[in-house]
Amino acid sequence: MSDAVSAAWDAIAAVPRRTLGELFHADEGRAARFSGSLDLPGEDAGQVRFDWSKTHLDDDLCTAFEALADAAGFAAMRRAMFDGEVVNPTEGRAATHAAMRGSGDAAKAEEAAALLRRMEMLVDAIHDGALGNVQHLIHIGIGGSALGPALAVDALTRDGARVDVHVVSNIDGLALERAFAACDPATTLIAVASKTFTTIETMTNAASALAWLADNGVADPSGRVVALTASPGKAVEWGVDETRVLPFPETVGGRYSLWSSIGFPVALAIGMEEFREMLAGAQAVDAHFQAADGRENLPLRAAFSDLYYARIRECQTRAVFAYDERLALLPDYLQQLEMESNGKRVTAGQEPVSGPTAPITWGGVGTDAQHAVFQLLHQGTHVVPVDFIASIAPGDTLDPAHHRILLTNCFAQGAALMAGDKGEDPARHFPGDRPSATILCDDIDPATFGALIAFHEHRTFANAVLMGINPFDQFGVELGKRMARDIEAGGGTFDPGTRALLDAAGLG
Repeated sequence: MSDAVSAAWDAIAAVPRRTLGELFHADEGRAARFSGSLDLPGEDAGQVRFDWSKTHLDDDLCTAFEALADAAGFAAMRRAMFDGEVVNPTEGRAATHAAMRGSGDAAKAEEAAALLRRMEMLVDAIHDGALGNVQHLIHIGIGGSALGPALAVDALTRDGARVDVHVVSNIDGLALERAFAACDPATTLIAVASKTFTTIETMTNAASALAWLADNGVADPSGRVVALTASPGKAVEWGVDETRVLPFPETVGGRYSLWSSIGFPVALAIGMEEFREMLAGAQAVDAHFQAADGRENLPLRAAFSDLYYARIRECQTRAVFAYDERLALLPDYLQQLEMESNGKRVTAGQEPVSGPTAPITWGGVGTDAQHAVFQLLHQGTHVVPVDFIASIAPGDTLDPAHHRILLTNCFAQGAALMAGDKGEDPARHFPGDRPSATILCDDIDPATFGALIAFHEHRTFANAVLMGINPFDQFGVELGKRMARDIEAGGGTFDPGTRALLDAAGLG
């Protein structure tokens, strides 16, 4: 850690701690000054509003965090990422996910545009019947190759889909059998999403899917497969015709890959026009993230709040509650994005980190979560920063009372966490002064969805830069996988407890 970074952290820690009530009392304009909005593209363009007024951020903290951003070289790292320079030093790679939606380096954006046109040709051909009557798609992947598509399809097809998509990631055969039960083999395509086309869970599931097609009378199962990969040669070798291989660059990581051909199932479900709207929403966030500085940069300001609670107030978790059924899978998606990116113990320079990095991200859906976990949030001994996400427009066509009650509950929870209540006795006492932020969308449409995901990508990157870590590798997932391969191969040396479990399961 440089002297300038260390001094910046010392300055942040030295800022006096005031309660949320004191902050509002001292600043009548706080609600407006600690909020911001992003305008979205499109004919019926909406907005996304971000409110950090019920966090403990104040002018002094924002100024101190801006000094940290300068000391950490945030502007240079941001420029390097968009320019396609190496920002993943352990693997010697750039991180070009923003180029997939047309942002950053012009050459890489043009390459991405060509890959997008290739995908569009296949999607349009399928919609036009070139591959026969296609009613279903079983999308097989794992990690980012599954979480992103599953979230997007669930969020954007509540009013119906052009093709019924089932996302399968788990190697547990029950997951694949559930998809089989919902699909007619004669009208089903299989998408295999794997960066290397060697991921054991994905390839095992893919082989079983082809066997299912063959066992149910499909004459050419391989002819029903679309490959989404950074290793097109491996896909062709596996048996996929090159016309149905949709490549993406090696420099696009799995958890950042929704914008690439990994988004194929989303495009197939909602159509290419809507998929491009999703990309445009993300690109609008890219433009803001590149142009705005300091606290005016909304993803960076979110990182200020994240790091304040994780490092200064030692909050070990961060909760996300979507008060919209369309975003039910968002907490799952953010778990991987944030914890796999920033759950590191060394810096990009291979030195031990100077403090906590990523908090544990968890959450759920309102109002369900209010009757499950909010007891701890309001009265427990843990202080948990909360993000609430809601939409002004409902996703349903029922009595407007449904959505009115949903939104009033969302806003009331943030107010209650802050205000607290002395109560009649200790069991009814709410301490209050518990932080929350709110993201309020006009609607959950493709552009808004794209903006939400890009916002969280850049928030994750900003956190990483301020901590000095590399958010683009994920070696932490490798050790357990390697040991599993040793077991499968009949080798490896294990502790007595593990050996006993293997023997009990008949795997010894």
